[in-house]
Amino acid sequence: MGLTSQINAQEPTLTVQLPEVYIVHNYKYLSSANSEEAAIPVENLQIKVSDFNIKDLDVYTDENDLYDVYFIIPEGKVLASYNDKGILLSTAERYTDTELPSLVVKAINNRFPNWSVTKNVYLVNYHESSKTKKLYKITLENGNRRIRVKVDEMGLFQ
Repeated sequence: MGLTSQINAQEPTLTVQLPEVYIVHNYKYLSSANSEEAAIPVENLQIKVSDFNIKDLDVYTDENDLYDVYFIIPEGKVLASYNDKGILLSTAERYTDTELPSLVVKAINNRFPNWSVTKNVYLVNYHESSKTKKLYKITLENGNRRIRVKVDEMGLFQ
């Protein structure tokens, strides 16, 4: 009986040049409008708004100064305004029945024990040159009683 062993010759390593990848997020908008605990649909739509390129629109021309673009998903909608260079100037955002941040839930439970959240609307108003406004409008129920409250993302009642 003979012993055999296989010997493989090493093949030279091939180097492949891959194209560069560019991530274009508008971090000024995302850091201002997005929260640490933003609901996933909210976060995903805000990323689409931040990455949108108006130059890809069929109606884009250098002659227009302002472009208003609507983004719509089942959970919400965003009206975003861009200038002719593609810079995001402002947004008006409205999301319905999204997951509430823990600070908001904690504030509601502390102030309104035995009440349950039945509806909520999350509003975000971003403007490039001013502070972003974020507000939750929440409907609470306790038996046959119903109240509406407004709370910011930090859990402060308005």
